Amino acid sequence: MRWPLLPAAALLATALIARGEAAAPKAPAWDQAAAARYLDARLAWWRAWPKAQRDHGTACVSCHTALPHALSRPTLRAAQPQRSPAELAMFDDVTERVWLWREVEPFYPDQTRGIPKSSESRAVEAVLNALILSTRDAERGVLGPNTRQAFANMWAQQMQFGDQKGGFPWLNFKLEPWEAPNATIWGATLASLAVARAPGYMPDPAALEALRAYLRGGLGGSLHNRALILWADSQIHGILAPTQRQQVIAELSAAQGADGGWSLPALAPWQRIDGSTLPSASDGYATAIIALALREAGMETKAPVLARARLWMISHQDKATGALPAKSINKDRQSGTDAYLFMSDQATGLASLALRPGG
Repeated sequence: MRWPLLPAAALLATALIARGEAAAPKAPAWDQAAAARYLDARLAWWRAWPKAQRDHGTACVSCHTALPHALSRPTLRAAQPQRSPAELAMFDDVTERVWLWREVEPFYPDQTRGIPKSSESRAVEAVLNALILSTRDAERGVLGPNTRQAFANMWAQQMQFGDQKGGFPWLNFKLEPWEAPNATIWGATLASLAVARAPGYMPDPAALEALRAYLRGGLGGSLHNRALILWADSQIHGILAPTQRQQVIAELSAAQGADGGWSLPALAPWQRIDGSTLPSASDGYATAIIALALREAGMETKAPVLARARLWMISHQDKATGALPAKSINKDRQSGTDAYLFMSDQATGLASLALRPGG
């Protein structure tokens, strides 16, 4: 019996398939291990930075570096399981300051930074402490006494009267997006995350409803703030009506660039204080925060808007460092300066959450 002759190309293809070498190339993926290494290294740098040092031998917990590490590191644990010394030290610092709340100094006292920096600092730290510890407890599956005390400190800072009723005072150094006049929406969003992440935690219903009402009142703000409110609504629910939720989702989707990312100018009328032009290209922070808000709001990861955003973030991850680069909203910061990577720190953490497996 004679077999028919096959062209050389067909024979080669058959041989490759037999050896498993002709499989279709894998779709690009977010390098979780590299992102975890980057965030670990940045947290270690931050804790050693002289400007981060505070009283009682502790370090400031920052919105830009410590917070994204704390929020995203559990998601990255499978790729990089070991907790770094910096992460363990951060938890120790937070716990110490929670219990020494009446003894530790505000991060920025009125006497050296002007009124009302003490009250702003207290609220910022209280919210961040509760969020960091509730995130750790969520990973453990048990709400601990340290976190309960952190929540007690947090709710004591909630505003009871005035325009900020239900929200929290927040640091205003005129540094967007987290230390600026409108950053109170950011702070209220983080408080919502803390409540939602804490296993088995039941806050006072009146305080929680006041928080919802405060966030609901921010819908007339920037698209960036509406994205934060959408994120908060996905955590504690009851902030947005279904029609409002769909409206925000539609607005965020419409602002997506042709390349799949979002630009900073598309989210708010931010202006740099050094007079330089804010980049109009898609940005790591802008893309990560919107993609995460949309995913948390229930958009399927295979939906065209999120699928394009995922590809943008994956393709823009720095293969050497693991970071998702992002630009400063405040200045044209130069590589090598201390604050140059702050936005990239946050972008990397948020992107890791937006790109987490599943969903």
